[in-house]
Amino acid sequence: MADTLALPVEPQVKMGLERSDTDSYEEERKKKLGSFKKMEVNASSKFRNSLKKKSRRDSRVISAASIDDNLNPEELQAVNEFRQALILDELLPAKHDDHHMMLRFLRARKFELDKAKQMWADMLQWRKDFGADTIMEDFDFKEYNEVIKYYPQGYHGVDKDGRPVYIERLGQVDANKLTQVTSMDRYLKYHVKEFEKTFAVKFPAASLAARRQIIQTTTILDVEGVGLKSFNKAARELLQRLQKIDSDNYPETLNRMFIINAGSGFRFLWSTVKSFLDQKTTAKIHVLGNKYQSKLLEVIDANELPEFLGGSCDCTDKGGCMVSDKGPWNDPAILKRVQNGEFKYTRNTSGIKDIACRDMKMDCSTETARGTAEWHEENTPLSPVFESPIKKKCLDSFAYDKCIPIVDRGNDSSWPKSVEDEKHAISK
Repeated sequence: MADTLALPVEPQVKMGLERSDTDSYEEERKKKLGSFKKMEVNASSKFRNSLKKKSRRDSRVISAASIDDNLNPEELQAVNEFRQALILDELLPAKHDDHHMMLRFLRARKFELDKAKQMWADMLQWRKDFGADTIMEDFDFKEYNEVIKYYPQGYHGVDKDGRPVYIERLGQVDANKLTQVTSMDRYLKYHVKEFEKTFAVKFPAASLAARRQIIQTTTILDVEGVGLKSFNKAARELLQRLQKIDSDNYPETLNRMFIINAGSGFRFLWSTVKSFLDQKTTAKIHVLGNKYQSKLLEVIDANELPEFLGGSCDCTDKGGCMVSDKGPWNDPAILKRVQNGEFKYTRNTSGIKDIACRDMKMDCSTETARGTAEWHEENTPLSPVFESPIKKKCLDSFAYDKCIPIVDRGNDSSWPKSVEDEKHAISK
């Protein structure tokens, strides 16, 4: 047996054995590869499922907090160029590093970069001189309760697009009593404080409620009984100062204005008022007579419109519509999210990816390239900006009503007592 085992193997037999060993090796290798692939597929499947579960969990949060950012690619590109120019000139405090704020200034100057930059620089200087950055905590308009009594005005609800609705009842102004409880300078400060409050609270809350970017208002001015005698020298001065503050420092915040109950006296006055306004503003203003209700209801739901304007709301539980400050900014859940900054803008990047691809000299026809462009657009870090010190008392909390304590105060008689108050007709 031992000799037999020791016999030399014929070449053909040896080759056959070698082929058999190779086949066995290949089969074993394939089995191992198949096992690895199965493990890989299982692991990948588990990973994808975990991502899907995480995505489902996250999507609930994102869908609840995301709002639509309606910047088109051309606007976004213009804003980015404007932003870089501001950074180079050290004109971009972190507080104002906001695409929509920059876009408003670009629109106000018809996207002419140098003019928009000058307007922006002038705005920053005005804010410093006026104290606008800290006015929400520094200025106490103690006479608010008296002012609102003699000059009915305020926000009430939102229009069908989610914009805050601002109302003034100029025909009910008691100018004599009003001038006994405040001064022109103090009212200007109050006006600026209200604008700051609108940007800090009302616009973010309205944006969250509408799930789209809200940076403009719809305004209703009830001018019943207002005529030329209402527009004396003091009123003209105040109107001019208000209009300059608004157009220079808060541009492009008016979406549309309805002037209602406009009689012959006001229509004559309107020809004078228009001279203080730019063409873009006057194009947004609709002067109506006493049959205005259907026009208002085209843009504002009845339950968001006071009864005295043709709607169905009376706010009896709040003391009346003009003092209720009705709106999503008073919804505790929304206000809490505003306070915590728990919202972000989502942007349609289809056109932006094309710009990113072009800038990176890539062909975006493939899914990989477009994905790379999307990553580039979403992950490009912001350039550093120069911070300015900002007090935190009212910026950390958007509960703005707590920043406006109302207490008794002696009368300020520095405002001429002859003021007739059609004064803020076109102020918002």
